Amino acid sequence: MYVPPLYQEQTEAWMRTILEQYPLATFASNGPAVPYATHLPVIPAPETAPTGPLEGSVMLCHMNRSNPHWAALEDGTQGRLIFAGPHSYITPVDYQVTPASPTWDFVAVHLAGRVEPLDGLEATLEVVTRTAELFEARFGAGWDASSSLDYFRSIGSGVGAFRFHVTSADSMFKLSQEKSEDIRARVIERLATARRGAARDLADLMSQYALTSAPARAAGERPADSGVA
Repeated sequence: MYVPPLYQEQTEAWMRTILEQYPLATFASNGPAVPYATHLPVIPAPETAPTGPLEGSVMLCHMNRSNPHWAALEDGTQGRLIFAGPHSYITPVDYQVTPASPTWDFVAVHLAGRVEPLDGLEATLEVVTRTAELFEARFGAGWDASSSLDYFRSIGSGVGAFRFHVTSADSMFKLSQEKSEDIRARVIERLATARRGAARDLADLMSQYALTSAPARAAGERPADSGVA
């Protein structure tokens, strides 16, 4: 991913925020003609420290075994997990200058790494169960999975789970950094009143990002909960 220096975010706390709030990633790896690309949920493995470096960490993923992408995966297959954060069109109306051009603000995090397919139903069920429990706690309404474990087991043979060993992490936080503070404030105000959820989420993230100074981000301070997603 090409990232202009102005939009590079090296603070892994911010990257982890995107991974946690937007865990549905696009998993890409080489195919016979064009790359395979599968949308799948991603969670950190139990041994991955919540505040440790992303490089060297392990993510847990799963997909449908009927997917040709699964059949193409081998131990050591190189791939990329692409996480998309909030994004929105930015109108030049808020710049209050002319000439001007519109743009699109967005956040993306890329994790490169290698695949380790998991063998056996029990290993697969552990990934599926852990994913369901984590997402229910984060996004759900208190559903108890214990009564559905037999159902999980009945469909587990159709699921392919794997560990993703992260070798590098990259991100792009394009949040109108090139604009003045007053322009960014007007952009945030418009996004905050938008009907689209993604735009409002972007406004929240931009506000929180602006409150975290560059030195603080460089020191690895974890951003406060902005209420995104």
